[in-house]
Parts: sequence; structure tokens; C-alpha cells
Amino acid sequence: MASHIVGYPRMGPKRELKFALESFWDNKSSAEDLQKVAADLRSSIWQQMAAAGIKYIPSNTFSYYDQVLDATSMLGAVPPRYGWNGGEIGFDTYFSMARGNASVPAMEMTKWFDTNYHFIVPELGPDVNFSYASHKAVDEYKEAKALGVDTIPVLIGPVSYLLLSKPAKGVEKTFSLLSLLPKILPIYKEVIAELKAAGALWIQFDEPTLVLDLDSHQLQAFTAAYAELETTLSGLNVLIETYFADLTAEAYKTLTELKGVTAYGLDLVRGTQTIDLIKSNFPKGKYLFAGVVDGRNIWANDLASSLSTLQALEAVVGKDKLVVSTSCSLLHTAVDLVNETKLDDEIKSWLAFAAQKVVEVNALAKALAGQKDEAFFTANASAQASRKSSPRVTNEAVQKAAAALKDSDHRRATNVTARLDAQQKKLNLPVLPTTTIGSFPQTLELRRVRREYKANKISEDDYVKAIKEEIKKVVDLQEELDIDVLVHGEPELKLCREMIWLSTLVSNYLVLLSLLTDGCNLMGLAASSHQSSTVMLAAPNQ
Repeated sequence: MASHIVGYPRMGPKRELKFALESFWDNKSSAEDLQKVAADLRSSIWQQMAAAGIKYIPSNTFSYYDQVLDATSMLGAVPPRYGWNGGEIGFDTYFSMARGNASVPAMEMTKWFDTNYHFIVPELGPDVNFSYASHKAVDEYKEAKALGVDTIPVLIGPVSYLLLSKPAKGVEKTFSLLSLLPKILPIYKEVIAELKAAGALWIQFDEPTLVLDLDSHQLQAFTAAYAELETTLSGLNVLIETYFADLTAEAYKTLTELKGVTAYGLDLVRGTQTIDLIKSNFPKGKYLFAGVVDGRNIWANDLASSLSTLQALEAVVGKDKLVVSTSCSLLHTAVDLVNETKLDDEIKSWLAFAAQKVVEVNALAKALAGQKDEAFFTANASAQASRKSSPRVTNEAVQKAAAALKDSDHRRATNVTARLDAQQKKLNLPVLPTTTIGSFPQTLELRRVRREYKANKISEDDYVKAIKEEIKKVVDLQEELDIDVLVHGEPELKLCREMIWLSTLVSNYLVLLSLLTDGCNLMGLAASSHQSSTVMLAAPNQ
């Protein structure tokens, strides 16, 4: 039975890439130094997965910034303000698009679906001259192959790339981004041809927008795109990967009828209803890459439950056509539990970071093949039972409150117009309110206080006092600048990211999980229906 990983964290187990990037951006190290750190990380990741027994190992999931910006570079879709004149896109242009430079601002950044990650939004229009301007996907496939690791090169799918884009400045907002499909597909064909020539046997297209509520015109774009690519893809096994939610029946039908596609990767953690679609109608002879190991949290997988799901799917898909996979890229998890030296054994037994999830995927694949590691499964079952029964996470009041929730509790009792009226009466905001986004930059004084607190040179009371003083400074500054909606600057979170032990966070999270989840759903509904505009003043990246 085969195993697959959708993607892997790229920052490194000790944030090696973060530090290398910051050093490069501060002109303290060279491009060659940065590339060396990146190459070492890629090599380590590929060899780690190979050693764990993963059959389908991804390449081109590494990025210096984000995977959509990488696709923009591949397509040569550089906005004119960056002064790029063609050729292979280098760090100067790449990071100018991501971060701006002394002359021009960065491109817009927005959230990667409902995760905490962000991506650089492509700016497109009818006059963009697309060209094959970054050979990263092919280079990294060859790099892995030279190390003895045959990988599946991963590309952002052409339709998702366009659906995640926006019209460039000066382009009508009504411009159809999907009308650019005929212009970008020739670039994809060039990349595919080079990957085939390099020896690739599989290729993975990430098309996560398939889980969105798409209209018939948007769904038709997927059909048209892969029909156009079918001849070029001939001879390759083609995996279309989706994640983060269920597919609608219409999207599932579109996906499973795409031309030239060999396999479908589906999120069966957040997409539980998709399982019913698979059971009712799965294409004969196709592969199912079943995403049963959660790529978005830090908890150990319930192996017994996942194995049961896989066995049910095996009866539908066929033993030789089922591949065990993660629900999405492991980018959204911490890297390796081995680095958590301050956690007690009980909490540590409940957790699985990216490195551990790779092992879980392979353990499930081996179990399906009749090579079940009984000791590993027994230890996992014991940890699952411990987590469910531990007084650290069992709170009867929370359980009762969660059990009492009704469907109506997930919806506001008043409509958005009434809420906006109430907000305006309370806040008395102008037509175009101003606010800032999240945290303020760290000051030298704040860095000093944090260092001294970590070194036990000052007391907790002194630390709290310094934090309160910093909050007062940023609030006073916003009032002086006449900002309408104030924030406190989040100075304390900088310490939380480095100092608060995960055990504390885990305990609190478990106690409040059910109620917080429902609360987030309510906030999401409010945010999605909020129709007023606010000017956001972004603080520099931390």
C-alpha cells in the first residue's frame, strides 16, 4: 500500500530558513548563503520522507516566500512597476514583489483560504505578457533526483491560480481572469514537457479552489484547462489535489471527469461528506489519495479510526488504487516534536508534528498492506484514551454547553443591516474608518525587556509593567494620529511565540475547543457579512 505527503513545512525544524532570509534581507549574508540553507533543508526533507517509507514524495513545495508567488514567477506575471525586463526571475524581483522596495510597494497579501498562512495575490490583466520565467519546479525535481529521491513535482493548478488572482490596477474589476487561461496554459505545457524530459513519472496539480462555491462557468474552466493539457500530460500520472473542505457534488463530478487525470487527492478530515461521494461514484481504475492524516493541527492521528475509514474506501476503490495521504500540506503544523524538550510525557504522547505525521501516514499504509505495527497502534490507542479522559482536558461544564448547542446558535439572530446600525450608534465611526493590522513593530526596549525576562534578570511583575507601558505608548500614538479603531499592539504575543510552553497552550486549548470553534464560526459569519469598508494601516512585517 502506497503513501503520500501533500507538502511539508519549509522553515526548518529550528526556523533555519527564517533566520537565513532575515540575514539576507539585512545584507548580512549573500544569495549563495541563502540558497545553501534552502538546499540543505530540501535535501533533509526529501531524505527524511524517503527514510520513513513514503512512496510519493513532493518536490517544489519548498518556497522562499509562498507557492502562489512562485507560480507568478514561473508564469513571468511580474507587474510593470518592478522593472523586470525578462529572463529568469531572481531574488531582487521576487522579493520586491513580496516585500516591496525603496521605490515601489509590495503586491497585496491575503489569507491562504481559512489558514493562518498568506500568499501574494497575482495582479493580472489582458495586457500581461506571460513567459516561462522561473524553472524552479524542474530544478528542484532534478535536485531531488540527484540525491536518489524520485519525487512528484507540485504546481499550483492553472485554474486555481487565476481564481486566486485579482485584476491589476487600471483593469476593470469586471475583467474575467479566467479569460487568461489560453495565455498561461502554454507556459504550463513548457514546464510539463521539461519535467517529462527530466524523468518525472507523476505530477501534482494543487487545485484547492475546487472546494469553493463555484458557478458552472468556473467549473467549466477546469474541464477546458485539463482537456487542453491532456496531450502534453500523456505519459505522466496526473494527481489533482484538493483540500480544506468538502467538494460539492458538482465539483466532484467535474473533478472526476477531467481528461488525462490519473488520481484525485481529497481532504477526508475537513471533507467528511466527500466520503459519501466517493462511495456512491468513484471512477473505475483511478487512484484515490485519501487525506486521512490531518495536516492542519498538532494532534496525533486516531490510527484505529483512520484505518477503519481506509478499509471502507479500499472496498470501493480497490486495494492497488488507494494511497494513504495527508489532508493537506503539513506546512500548517509545527515541524518536529523531538525539539519540544520541555513538554511532559503525557502531553507529548497526544501530539504529532509534521515529522510524526509522516510516520503516521506510512504506518497506516503498512497496516493496510497487512504489515500492521501492533506496538505503534497500541501506543497510539493508549494516547488517544489518555487525552480523552485526562482531567487536564475534561471539563464537564464545557462538554454540557457544547452538547446543548443548536444549529440556530451558529447564526446571528439579527441581519447584517441591523448589526451595522447598532455598531454605528455605539462606535460613531466615519464613512471610511481607519485602523491598524495586529501587532506593532518590536522596539529595542521591548526586545531588551524580553531578553531579560527570559534570562530571569527581571521579575514577571517588571515584565508586565513594561508591557503595559508599551501598550500605552502605541494607544497614545494611534490617538495622536486620529486612528478611529485602536489596537493594543500585541507586545505580549512576541513573548508568547517564544516562551509560553506548549503544554499550557494545549491544556487551555483542549478545555475551550468546542466553544471556541463555535465562536469562530459565528465570527466568521459576521466577518463574511460585514459590508462596511475600513482602511487598514499595515505595520511592517515582523
